[in-house]
Amino acid sequence: MFLVLLSVLCSVTVSVIIKLARRYSVNTLQMIAWNYPAALALSYYYLRPDASAFSFSEAPLFSYLTLGVLLPALFVVIASSIRVTGIVRTEIAQRLSLFIPLLAAFFIFNEHPQPVKLVGIAIGFAAIICSIKWQEGRKGTARHLHAWLYPMMVFVGMGVIDILFKHIAQYQQVSYRTSIFIVFVLCTLVSFIYICYLALAKKMPFSLSGTLWGLVLGVFNFGNIIFYMKAHQALPDNPSMVFSAMNIGVIIVGAIVGLVLFKEKLSTLNKIGLLLAVMAVLVIGLL
Repeated sequence: MFLVLLSVLCSVTVSVIIKLARRYSVNTLQMIAWNYPAALALSYYYLRPDASAFSFSEAPLFSYLTLGVLLPALFVVIASSIRVTGIVRTEIAQRLSLFIPLLAAFFIFNEHPQPVKLVGIAIGFAAIICSIKWQEGRKGTARHLHAWLYPMMVFVGMGVIDILFKHIAQYQQVSYRTSIFIVFVLCTLVSFIYICYLALAKKMPFSLSGTLWGLVLGVFNFGNIIFYMKAHQALPDNPSMVFSAMNIGVIIVGAIVGLVLFKEKLSTLNKIGLLLAVMAVLVIGLL
């Protein structure tokens, strides 16, 4: 479980870096873009992708391309969600996105829905509703509208990404390690194409701080992935335990960091949502 703890700490650290970046006026877009070369280099070193065995005709190219665009785009949304709603609500939205692939399995891929899992999904949706800043949302400004819109975008986006990663994992012709490396390559290309566009069309200057923060962000972003994978390898007979420990750990540690370090405010309804989120992951992962 030590590997799960390391994955949890890396995941929460990513959110902390994004939160601190705004405080120190770091260019968020450039930070996110430079995160991918660091993750790409680490994935090449640790995952050892086998490029010689790669075949375009057998690879899930649509899933690769979709992830290459969606991952950096969603990273920007997550940064906005952390800025507007805080770490606690954003982490809840990310972790409860697991219900989207579950719903897809039941209603798209015709898997038989288990009543306990459906109860977990219902609890999860209740948790999302309780975690939204409803009181501020009534004020009607664009910022307050985003107080619930950003977490919902994170929820849906992370769910779609999870489905796509499961999709590429099913392809036996291409190893999962090679697929992850290819996705990081595409994310790097898409991010820098967009950064170059902003530099040429919008005259956005190069940011050294954005570069340095991005490289650090990439280390923890990759750390989250590699430690999670190693935890599953270390406990091959208990995937539900790893899954539940990871998601509950991120929700709890993220809540502690948000409340203690950044003094984020939660209403009574939000605190109920936090507890429901933990319950939902327990029901889905262990029952």
